[in-house]
Amino acid sequence: MLGIPRRHSHFVFGVIQSGLTSLIAAGIAGFPAAGTFLFVQHWLASWLIAWLAMLPIVLLAAPAIRSFSLRLTRE
Repeated sequence: MLGIPRRHSHFVFGVIQSGLTSLIAAGIAGFPAAGTFLFVQHWLASWLIAWLAMLPIVLLAAPAIRSFSLRLTRE
């Protein structure tokens, strides 16, 4: 493993979650071009732009969403 301290796990989670979410969203957005070779180029470019936009949002919003979800649920 990378040896990242556990106290930074929320950042690791945010990077993985935003990367996966934006990868799927970019694939869905690029689906109309699925029959061409340009699909892969379009998908990767769209994913990179979406990931760079989503990463700070996820990292900043995750603590607020986590605390809000804890308020909405019970043990």
